[in-house]
Amino acid sequence: MTGSVTLDLALQGGGAHGAYTWGVLDRLLDERHIHCSAISGASAGAINAVVLADGLVAGGRAGAKQALEAFWRRIGQSSRRFLPDRSPFHALFLPGYMPSSPWSRFGPWGAPLAFWSAIGDTVVRKFSPYEWNPLNFNPLLDLLAESVDFSRLRSTEDIQLFISATSVRSGGLKVFRNAELTPQAVMASACLPQLFQAVEIDGEAYWDGGYLGNPALLPLIAESEPADLLIIQLNPPMRLVRSRSAAGIAGRLNEITFNASLVKELQSIMLLKQALDEEPVGHPFKHPLFNQVRQLRLHRIAAEEATFRLGVKSKLDPEWEFLLGLRDLGRRSADAWLSQHGSALGRRSTLDLATLD
Repeated sequence: MTGSVTLDLALQGGGAHGAYTWGVLDRLLDERHIHCSAISGASAGAINAVVLADGLVAGGRAGAKQALEAFWRRIGQSSRRFLPDRSPFHALFLPGYMPSSPWSRFGPWGAPLAFWSAIGDTVVRKFSPYEWNPLNFNPLLDLLAESVDFSRLRSTEDIQLFISATSVRSGGLKVFRNAELTPQAVMASACLPQLFQAVEIDGEAYWDGGYLGNPALLPLIAESEPADLLIIQLNPPMRLVRSRSAAGIAGRLNEITFNASLVKELQSIMLLKQALDEEPVGHPFKHPLFNQVRQLRLHRIAAEEATFRLGVKSKLDPEWEFLLGLRDLGRRSADAWLSQHGSALGRRSTLDLATLD
């Protein structure tokens, strides 16, 4: 394709697997005819979203590439400051992981990972983060604040951001937009309630956005003009091999849970598009959202079953070599997608919504 295309991005969360998204974004930034105007993100997707956007605003494509690499490199470097069974980075990147606690010295923390993790899960079920992490230690908060100029993101008009979180009080979706963005807002989007105390912002408490919007699509569609929307989905939508181990079952359940909101939203979009397509071409709709949905062209780069045969435990691994491997996987996936579908951008959808059933 030779013409310029403006593309919106929707970035799913997935712990350390977010380095795969880094690779996809890095490859897309090589395509000078593709421009990004808005990003929706949840959890690790929210982190990638603000780092990418800040890099783009500050230094264009080269600045975005540098910002993403610098951030993920700092993740890898920071993880080395902690022993494996005490790393809060490992805790942040793994749903169900139990970091070091006041009781850890009484447990077999030097045992093999599987047994050690089972002990950790047991403690998580019995104690809340308010008990075993009373100081609410979260090293990523400082790292994010040092890496991203949030005042610049709050004032920019070059790119729209939609960061999803879950309201503890109402159980509803909260979307933080540019004017509301702070490091705390992004941490709210990445706050797994078993691991961290709820993030309080203006008197409201929030948990991980992945429960309700992983990522949220409707605000992106309603408030951004581009008709092309690319979803980067980290949790494999399909696994043909059925897990029989406890770890495998937990891992697949985790993927299903954090895919649920995205699948439901895509199915709703599918039904609405089908209804709107029954109207004559050029039919004016009173609500502008209907026009946006009718014109919408959906695309998806999704992690395949073979991509993450690593299991859910790999979400806890922020070691630099591992992150580089995920980045390279993401680059290859994006390269393959561009080769197959790049010419469709600006012309037609490449995601068959019928396959979501």
